[in-house]
Amino acid sequence: MHELGIASGILSSAITAAENVGATTISSVDVSIGVLTEVMEDALQFAWDELRQGTMAENAALTVTMLGARSRCADCGHDYEHGRYDAARCPSCGSYVVMLLQGRELDINRIDAD
Repeated sequence: MHELGIASGILSSAITAAENVGATTISSVDVSIGVLTEVMEDALQFAWDELRQGTMAENAALTVTMLGARSRCADCGHDYEHGRYDAARCPSCGSYVVMLLQGRELDINRIDAD
């Protein structure tokens, strides 16, 4: 369950950022996660709920936005959404020269702290 490590990293980063601005509580943290990271949102939420206990983020909500996988063909320029295993070939021209644009993110977008 790598979600435990991810939740720990998010919590640690949020606490550090909040402390750096003199905050004493965190009310929410918003993250974006690409589907190709294979993070299970419910497992991440469970880990977050457990880890935040006894910290300045004890009552903080974790809002997760899952981002779909998207690539661009280097030959024809076509942007397309895809699953985990069908990204290698452009659906427009059939080229195998493609660039992943989205799907492996794990970003903290916002931390609300007081």
